[in-house]
Amino acid sequence: MASRLRSPFKEPEIELFVKAGLDGENIGNCPFCQSLFMVLWLKGVRFNVTTVDITRKPEELKNLAPGIKPPFLVFNKELKTDFLKIEDFLEQTLAPPKYPQLAPKYKDSLNVGADIFAKFSAYIKNPHKEANKSLEKALLREFKRLDDYLNTPLPEEIDQDSTEEVMVSRRKFLDGDRMTLADCNLLPKLNIIKIAAKTYLDFEIPREMTAVWCYLQHAYARDEFSHTCPAEKEIERTYASVAKKMS
Repeated sequence: MASRLRSPFKEPEIELFVKAGLDGENIGNCPFCQSLFMVLWLKGVRFNVTTVDITRKPEELKNLAPGIKPPFLVFNKELKTDFLKIEDFLEQTLAPPKYPQLAPKYKDSLNVGADIFAKFSAYIKNPHKEANKSLEKALLREFKRLDDYLNTPLPEEIDQDSTEEVMVSRRKFLDGDRMTLADCNLLPKLNIIKIAAKTYLDFEIPREMTAVWCYLQHAYARDEFSHTCPAEKEIERTYASVAKKMS
């Protein structure tokens, strides 16, 4: 009789396919792959990760996802290939109470870093040295926006009944003290910028942007982020050809 009262819930079968690195086995440089890796890890669901060497895709994967580059996902034997749709699907399917909700409470948490990677890409891919100063300034403006947002207290940090005014936020991540989809989308890109910009542009996030550095420090302390990051050489290799065009 007791066995009939057990929950009928069955763990889904999930396999995430991500870009392989230099050796064809370890994780390669792909912020979208890392983002989905982080989402699944934060959801607390069991899943397998398979790295795909896009230079010599195995025959079985050619049959599974012909012409499709990672990331893609197989969920209960159903193929999912669109990054944004995969993210939405996982949030809706792996939902409370069994799995945590990862959608941020505040829309600005998703929007604040939306242009950083585009500004970085324009800067590092620019072949005209005379434009570097203006491109660097554009990138710095986006980092300033991020720093200001991280410093600004969220509504939940402000006690309306308190006589003490909260001047600076003490939260760890974009939307509070827990990681959300906003962090999964932004952090992989910040990691790439931090490494590639230093190597090829001699650019570093200004130390006075303390909120950004604290944010990164909290992120690297979390396995969901630090253990899904590609090796630095993977990132450097990705931008090596771009850097040659600049020199």
